[in-house]
Amino acid sequence: MEWHKELYLGKSVRHRQRKVKWKIMHRAGQLRVYVITFASNEKNLLDIIPSWELMQKHYPKQGLSVIGLAGNYDEALELAGHIIHDVYHATGGFDVKRYLDQRGTQGI
Repeated sequence: MEWHKELYLGKSVRHRQRKVKWKIMHRAGQLRVYVITFASNEKNLLDIIPSWELMQKHYPKQGLSVIGLAGNYDEALELAGHIIHDVYHATGGFDVKRYLDQRGTQGI
């Protein structure tokens, strides 16, 4: 699993970002946290995944790049919209992966 260097954060998780990331990496329970990742298929721009799904031992985390964290589903939708807006404003297009890859990721 990789975390984007400039992680997008919802208001409710900003003050506890390190704790939330640690819990996700160590499969600790967080019922209301959602992660935003690059799309798992070509038809979507982003995926919104409940963090409790990542607790499953066999969840495919290989190659998963987390670009955003949100404290609830509504916040995750707003944050995804913000990411798409940033990409469109900067590039005039919707290639989220290319734009954010150019900004860099750090492996964990």
